[in-house]
Amino acid sequence: MKDGFVKVAAGTPKIRVADCEHNAGQIVALMKQAAAQGVKVLALPELCVTGYTCGDLFLQPTLLDGAERALATILAETAGLDMLTAVGLPVCCENKLYNCAAIMHRGMILGLIPKSHIPNYGEFYEARWFSPAAALSASDVYPSAGPVLSFAGQNAVELSSGKLFHCLSIPELAVGVEICEDLWVSQPPSVQMAEKGAALILNLSASDEVAGKADYRRSLVTGQSGRLCCAYVYADAGEGESSTDLVFSGHNMIAENGTMLAEQRFATGLTISEIDVKKLAYERRRTSSLPPAQRAANSVLGCFDLELERTALTRPISPTPFIPADAGHRAERCEEILNIAALGLKKRLEHTNASCAVVGLSGGLDSTLAILITAKAFDMLGRDRKGILAVTMPCFGTTRRTRSNAELLAQELGADFREVSIGKAVEQHFADIGQSMEDQSVTFENAQARERTQVLMDLANQRGGLVIGTGDLSELALGWATYNGDHMSMYAVNASIPKTLVRHLAAYEADRLGGPIGDVLRDILDTPVSPELLPPKDGEISQRTEDLVGPYELHDFYLYYAIRWGFPPRKVLRLAERAMEGSYDRETLLKWLKNFYRRFFAQQFKRSCLPDGPKVGSVTLSPRGDWRMPSDAVSKLWLDELEGLE
Repeated sequence: MKDGFVKVAAGTPKIRVADCEHNAGQIVALMKQAAAQGVKVLALPELCVTGYTCGDLFLQPTLLDGAERALATILAETAGLDMLTAVGLPVCCENKLYNCAAIMHRGMILGLIPKSHIPNYGEFYEARWFSPAAALSASDVYPSAGPVLSFAGQNAVELSSGKLFHCLSIPELAVGVEICEDLWVSQPPSVQMAEKGAALILNLSASDEVAGKADYRRSLVTGQSGRLCCAYVYADAGEGESSTDLVFSGHNMIAENGTMLAEQRFATGLTISEIDVKKLAYERRRTSSLPPAQRAANSVLGCFDLELERTALTRPISPTPFIPADAGHRAERCEEILNIAALGLKKRLEHTNASCAVVGLSGGLDSTLAILITAKAFDMLGRDRKGILAVTMPCFGTTRRTRSNAELLAQELGADFREVSIGKAVEQHFADIGQSMEDQSVTFENAQARERTQVLMDLANQRGGLVIGTGDLSELALGWATYNGDHMSMYAVNASIPKTLVRHLAAYEADRLGGPIGDVLRDILDTPVSPELLPPKDGEISQRTEDLVGPYELHDFYLYYAIRWGFPPRKVLRLAERAMEGSYDRETLLKWLKNFYRRFFAQQFKRSCLPDGPKVGSVTLSPRGDWRMPSDAVSKLWLDELEGLE
């Protein structure tokens, strides 16, 4: 539970219809199994103490008394478990029968939650036996609460819908409960629960299985978790229910903020994952879709406590969070991003009446992506690609390989190509300012970058065009750009595309286009990432960016979790250790994480004056959009936390 991770589970016991004693044994065994695996919140199916398919037996006192005794047995045998559990059973109150979830912790009932919406259609005739929560009378003490009754050997058990259960040791963990049909209606109770602060919704369900229904059920669960910015645990009835007319598959799901974390179908047992309540709390602070939580006056009755411990992680953590793992989804994402970026550039070219687009084409990855996006924008405009001026500007560090690839790429795309050697201009500039050619310091490097930007800007002026920026999101995060050099352009098409994604976009285009242009793109992909500002050694690139600032796959991982989700350094490191296991050791991860925070804070001034560029994903550092940070912010708190982890 440290760092906000709480292990949760949906469980489906193998039951017998109307055999409450047997079912209690199965439930106890499943609860103990869950607790042994570190589960802290467990949801079990609707009416699983009796079985959902008891029919008219629900009206029999023998079954109702048996269910109550079974719950008392469950409470007694699980009193030592540090776990919040929701189990379904029928409850009689004021001569009405309610389909309820009993919320239990350490042998105590924290509350009984009745089902709000009772189906009475098709194969479901619950209204024949059960009343909706709205039929409950209000409490004299708390008008918003329901009646209080003695049940399963315990006094003062509240029967009330919409009640939340708050964890004292984890303030972000507030749990709400709804039952099956409650999710399928137009206004699910979970909406109000989330508005009151619930971060986790448990659904006790008995949803029968017919062809195609699982997809719809899955969309409901993931959609609700996304709309409410919550975690959603759905526990479904399964084997053991009557098969007279229906079959139940035990379709258990755990979703978080629109993402499915774990799922199981056609099986009994546990479906387990970890939800991140601190991540959900951060997202709720960041957005305004949910109102401030209002805790009810009697909410203390629903409080429970859990022992804090380090939760073992099983949830999927991708080492490349910007890249979909599935090849089909990845291709769709690449096409979508290319279109978004191209549409942004198309609009800018139209609005400014620019007659051409000028791209500094180095033969590297970033400028390659920039010209691919520019070509797509020209196609959208119906313009001849000869209106794209691709300029290569060789200098002291340029290699034959990158120079050749730049020219080949321009030719294959049908762009106008021009070479402007800047060596003599830079040498003259060095002479003017008294910079020795032997002094290959930052001035030696940055003078070349600024000269290239000047050439591009002046060529754009000559032709009435726009300079297209090539810098990517990862470079902006690290400040790996020359101020007023490659840092500047008239429209920055790559500005919200991280380096790891740049590679996949170029690879996608190589596969899509094929032929000679595909060959050129693949050779560019095989070229080491380098600014090529220092002289080559034996004709090969001598300056490798990742040797200097660190692997981009690490920095993109850090960028996603530290900036998009606001995770503290210790949590970012913990996730990196799990995601990068076998690739990087802890010492290496920590080294480059420190470097990330140092550079990110120190280089904010470069991001404060960025040119316009299209947002294509959930992370952007535009000072006009998703990231607003003073250039003088100090990184000490973040670095101190990392120092304490060594």
